[in-house]
Parts: sequence; structure tokens; C-alpha cells
Amino acid sequence: KQKPDYVILIDYPGFNLRIAKALREKSSKAGWHPKVIFYVSPQIWAWHESRIHQIARDIDLMLAIFPFEKAWYAERKPGFRVEFVGHPLVDRYSPAMTEGPPERLRSLLLLPGSRVREVRKHLPMMIQAARRIAADGAVHLEMVLPSEKLKQLALSLTDLTGVQIRVGNLAEALATATVAIASSGTVTMECAWFGVPTVVLYKTSWSTYRLGRRFIRVKYLAMPNLLADAEVFPEFIQDDASAENIYAAARLLLDDPGRQAAIKKQLQHVVESLGQPGASLRAARAILSLK
Repeated sequence: KQKPDYVILIDYPGFNLRIAKALREKSSKAGWHPKVIFYVSPQIWAWHESRIHQIARDIDLMLAIFPFEKAWYAERKPGFRVEFVGHPLVDRYSPAMTEGPPERLRSLLLLPGSRVREVRKHLPMMIQAARRIAADGAVHLEMVLPSEKLKQLALSLTDLTGVQIRVGNLAEALATATVAIASSGTVTMECAWFGVPTVVLYKTSWSTYRLGRRFIRVKYLAMPNLLADAEVFPEFIQDDASAENIYAAARLLLDDPGRQAAIKKQLQHVVESLGQPGASLRAARAILSLK
């Protein structure tokens, strides 16, 4: 009814790419020619590269939040407009939020995921690994979940006695964490931002994993590793994601301050690659520059 000049589709490609296609097909019939913008590029550089043809057809401007994405699109679709505006993460946290207390008990932070299936797959092995680490020496165990629903699920899956559980307030937990064990996903970038050495894991159904391996084109799943082009965070995927492997990797990080310092240094370069503050302002300016 309103026929806006700009339609801004934010993330969520499974849904939003369908909306973009429908806009192209139906808006012109109604005499309406909106500019269609996609904010946060779908990760087609990791898999589903073939989607680039539909994206270039239906999208007027792609706003990228990772530095390599503009060159990736330019190589495959010259003429398709892509702007790297920086990562919103840079504006989300103030420098003061990343500073924990100078002296603290070693803290192991568990981040099993933001979806029910992730928590079901990841939490039991995380807890097994954490219990072994706690049995080896003094360590504070903490877990952050994004909702009360997932907290109740976690409590039903395993005994969490001795684990401090937070619902939200991830920044506070990361500011005091020595090491984290995290599900692969956006949260690994937040671990990187706070300079927390992290063991990354991901486990899914065997059929989903086999299908995914046929199409995935990147060396790493954790975005900090992709940005560094190195395994800064140890990764354990599918069969390698076992309590034994996670325990060994997390214990090694906790017991080696030199390794912690080296990882933090690598993470500084990752964070610097995300651009300067003002991602949303740059995104708005790029949108308004469309003719």
C-alpha cells in the first residue's frame, strides 16, 4: 500500500531472498520500482555460491559486514554493487566493557548455542569436559544462554550443579572469562571481540553434516578463523566434537598463559579488520546514495 522507495532486507536469507524475488516480479506490474537493499550478506561464499545469480538480479545494493566480501562479489559478479560498511559489533560494546578485573579465579565459560538442537547436541559434552577440567584444579564454571526457555532445557539435560548460569548478559561473562567453549556461530565473533581464547565445536545430524560437507567451500567454520586465515580458535566438528577433545583443548588453553597471550594478539588483528565505529551510519549513507 505504501510503496516505499527503499526496501531493506536484514540478514535471514532463506526468507529475505524469497521476498526480494517476489518484489522484483510483482512490483513492476504495480508501477512501483523500489530499491532493494540486503544488509548482512548471506554467507554464500561458504556454501550455496550459486545464489549469487539471483542476488545480483534481485538486489540493488549488498551491505557487507566482513572485509573480504566486497572483493569476493567483485570477482564473480563485476558491476554488482557491494559496500563494506563494517561490523555492527564494533558499535555494540564500549572498550570499558571488555576489561575484566585484574586478578580473578580462572573462569571457563560455556556457550552451547542459541537454538534448541544446538543445546541438545553440545551441552552434554561441554559439561563432561568442564567437569574434568574442574576436577583437575580450581576453575569457575559459568554458562550463558539467551533465554529462560533454553535455561530450562539445559537443566533438564544434565546436572548443572556448580555451574553459574546466566540468561543474557553475555558481555559481562566474556569480560571475566579466561577461556570459552562455544558453539560455532555469531557468538565466536563476540568471543574474539573480548579477546577470549575459545574452543569451538559444532555437531549436527549425520545426514545434515554429510549434505553440508558437499557444499561448504571454506577451511574453517568459526568466523574469527576465517578472518585470520588460520586456526586461532581450535575447532572440533561432528565426530571430532567429543568431550575428550574439548577437554584436552580447553585444558591446554587454561594452563598456558603464553598461548592465551598469542591468541589475544591474533584476535586484535581480527577485530581491527571489522572496520571503525559507525557501521549503521555508513549503511544508511550507502542506501541514500542509490539513484
